[in-house]
Amino acid sequence: MAGRFVQQPVPARPHRGSRVPARTGAVPRQAAAESRRLTPTGPLDLRLVLGPLRRGPGDPTYRATPDGSFWRASRTPDGPGTLRVALRSGTVHADAWGPGAGWLLGRLPDLVGEADEPDVFEPRHRLVAATHRRRPGLRLMRTGLVLESLIPSVLEQKVTTDEAYRAWRLLVRKYGEPAPGPAPDRMHVMPEPRAWRMIPSWEWHRAGVDDKRASTILRAVRVAHRLEEAVGMEPRQARERLESVPGIGPWTSAETVQRSHGAPDEVTVGDLHLPGIVGYALAGERDSDDARMLELLEPYRGQRHRAARLILLSGRTPPRRTPKMPRVDIGEL
Repeated sequence: MAGRFVQQPVPARPHRGSRVPARTGAVPRQAAAESRRLTPTGPLDLRLVLGPLRRGPGDPTYRATPDGSFWRASRTPDGPGTLRVALRSGTVHADAWGPGAGWLLGRLPDLVGEADEPDVFEPRHRLVAATHRRRPGLRLMRTGLVLESLIPSVLEQKVTTDEAYRAWRLLVRKYGEPAPGPAPDRMHVMPEPRAWRMIPSWEWHRAGVDDKRASTILRAVRVAHRLEEAVGMEPRQARERLESVPGIGPWTSAETVQRSHGAPDEVTVGDLHLPGIVGYALAGERDSDDARMLELLEPYRGQRHRAARLILLSGRTPPRRTPKMPRVDIGEL
C-alpha cells in the first residue's frame, strides 16, 4: 500500500527567499498549488532518501530549507514542475506547482521510498548491522525520470565532484528555466533535450566540460524519449539501453538507475573510492578493486546497492596515507 493521501488545491504560501520568475508565462508566485498528504508505512528520513538527488551545495534543482522542507525542480513528461516535500508529525506533506505538478504528486510514494522493501535486507556484518539499526529511515527512492540523473552522472565522469557540480550548476541556470511557483531563489528546471542540443561548444568549455562528456550528453538527448522509456524496464534491461549510447558505461548507468529505479542491487563499479571504502569496512583492506568489492558484497546479492549505501553512511573509511619521511641518522642533525 502506498499510504493514505488527500490531493486537493490549496493556496500557495510565500516561502522565505521566494521570488516571481522573470520569464514570460511563468507560474506566478501566488498560483494555487496542488497538494498531497501521505502516511508512510514505516520509518522515513527524507534527508537520507532524497539526498542522492542533490548534486552539490549549489544544485539549482534541489534545495533543503531550514523549515525541514525539501524542494525539487524537475522536467516531467507533462512539463516543468516544482515539488516541496516535508515530514510533519509522521505525515508527508507535498505541494507542487507548474504543468508537471500532477505528475510529481502522482509519483510521490515512489519518491519517498514507499515502493522500496527495506525489510527484506539482512545485515551480514556487524558494521552494516549497526548502521542499519541507526538509520531505520533509509529507503531507496524512485524518481521515474532518467535524464535528470543521467546528465549529471555523465558530467561526473573522470573529474572531481566539485568540477562536475560546477558544470551542472552553470549549465542548468543558463539554459534551464526558473522553477515554477514559490521555489527558493535561483532554483531552475534543467533544460529540455532541444535546449541541451543548442548549447554552443564554447559554453561547454566555459563550464569545464570536455568534448567527450559533452558529446555523450548530446548523443543521449537525441534519443531522450528512448532513454526515458527505460523507467518501465527492469534495472538490468534499463542499464543495457543506457549503455547502448556511446560514452555511457557501467558506472554511469548504475548511478542513473539507482535514482530513477530505486534499484537495490545495482552497485556502482568503476568508482575511484567505493571499492576501497567497502574493502576497508568489510575486510580491513585498503586497496580493494572492483572485483574484490563485488566479492565482499556477494552475500548481499539482490541488495548490494543498499549494503554499499549503509557502508558509506557508517562513516568508516580507510585512513589517509601519509608520505613516508626519509630516515635521517641523528648524527646528521
